[in-house]
Amino acid sequence: MSQAASHLRAALSLAAVSARGATSRGAARRRLSAWPVPQEPSMEYQDAVRMLNTLQTNAGYLEQVKRQRGDPQTQLEAMEQYLARSGLQVEDLDGLNIIHVTGTKGKGSTCAFTECILRSYGLKTGFFSSPHLVQVRERIRINGQPISPELFTKHFWRLYHRLEETKVDLAVVEVGIGGAYDCTNIIRKPVVCGVSSLGIDHTSLLGDTLEKIAWQKGGIFKQGVPAFTVLQPEGPLAVLRDRAQQISCPLYLCPPLEALEEGGPPLTLGLEGEHQRSNAALALQLARCWLQQQDHQGAGELKASRPSLLWQLPLAPTFQPTSHMQLGLRNTEWPGRTQVLRRGPLTWYLDGAHTSNSVQACVRWFRQALQGSQRLSAGPEVRVLLFNSTGDRDSAALLKLLQPCQFDYAVFCPNLTEVASTGSADQQNFTVTLDHVLLRCLEHQQHWNRLDEEQASPDLWSSPSLEPGGPASLLLAPRPPHSCASSLVFSCISHALQWISQGRDPVFQPPRPPRGLFAHPVAASGASVLQEAVAIHVLVTGSLHLVGGVLKLLEPSLSQ
Repeated sequence: MSQAASHLRAALSLAAVSARGATSRGAARRRLSAWPVPQEPSMEYQDAVRMLNTLQTNAGYLEQVKRQRGDPQTQLEAMEQYLARSGLQVEDLDGLNIIHVTGTKGKGSTCAFTECILRSYGLKTGFFSSPHLVQVRERIRINGQPISPELFTKHFWRLYHRLEETKVDLAVVEVGIGGAYDCTNIIRKPVVCGVSSLGIDHTSLLGDTLEKIAWQKGGIFKQGVPAFTVLQPEGPLAVLRDRAQQISCPLYLCPPLEALEEGGPPLTLGLEGEHQRSNAALALQLARCWLQQQDHQGAGELKASRPSLLWQLPLAPTFQPTSHMQLGLRNTEWPGRTQVLRRGPLTWYLDGAHTSNSVQACVRWFRQALQGSQRLSAGPEVRVLLFNSTGDRDSAALLKLLQPCQFDYAVFCPNLTEVASTGSADQQNFTVTLDHVLLRCLEHQQHWNRLDEEQASPDLWSSPSLEPGGPASLLLAPRPPHSCASSLVFSCISHALQWISQGRDPVFQPPRPPRGLFAHPVAASGASVLQEAVAIHVLVTGSLHLVGGVLKLLEPSLSQ
């Protein structure tokens, strides 16, 4: 292995930002000169992505590194070495007006809100986020748009050759999840920092309690740099407070969005879901603080209020959002998060929720959306869950949270767009094996079936029902409405979508499925149910990578 792909991606984002005069995490340029970069001859975007994929840590090596993990601080020190080898110094980053955001859920949405607000003021913005949904270049956005394939290709090959010329025997696995030892924490002088909602996730890397995770996430705080957090449980909030006080970082607690709406019109958000309101409240504070730090006019008029403390943290000031701020919130787009696609009789609900808190928020959003949907005609409606979960997440706990949605069918598949990896290189992942991901899907199915059996037979001492549609025949017949959901496992996203849509999605029209693909009794009987339904509501959740694969097939324009 020549070098870690994650560091190449990070260095690539910084070079792309400097060359275009923008900054990462939604900000404007302060001072950083660009240099001319020659175009690599005879190389296309997909060639660059395929080469990038060869640098991915393979599954076996990743497990070995996890077992032998030493001082995580060395990862951050290694990032400085990679940065220097790419032609940049840490001091170069000090000239960027950076907003640095961390958290377990909502940090991407918060950044999307913030970036759109700043752009509504006419500012030029750069935005780095991870992971991507469809194409890797989505991770680096200039003025709200992913950088072009040509720009990505140009900077990739410049960095690739420079790193090859200076390579040493050093292999690093970068966690890429934000916090004390994440590669993005090489940023020393952000303008402002933010912490979105914290929850249990990535426990093998961050810790198995909210307090340990809060300590990691608070690692982005810098001396004298203002920081804002949404309301957290008391334990992790105290950890954030103590972490900030230790380094003299002024930390503020964001008031709810209702406090900013008081006395003015209700704020309209471009992202659906009640949970997005806390992300929007944090974004408003980050944007206003950034504007103030840059002595920008029009940062919002403060409302008359007395300073107050909550859990020994000062509340951030309330203010009247400006027309630019309102416009930015309204125009925010962030694909794959509480996104709805309506296609004929099918409605696709896409949300990359993958933690307990985010799945709970997803369930509330989905159920509210169903209540607000209009029945176009009398007839049966079908609810389908398409789910996958990866890493060390507790899929049984996540699936239990999804039970109140009363799905008619639960479908599981890996985060593979097609069975054969002949498609876009953007969707390739060498950090897991095919056998592993398929076994994982079968585990999801077993968890779901067990939950359905418990729901159908709450008396554990009674015999299971042998009636059609009962738990004993769970995989043999479609269930009556709101009884036991039938479940299926498919080997890729494309096959799962073909069965769910039954050719009724006017955009997703793939070739005929392979012979025998839908021969399973549940697949065969369910096909008739789906073909006759007047409305099919499909919730896709559990993994952002799954949502990205679905979007690639449902929205072909995203791959262009």
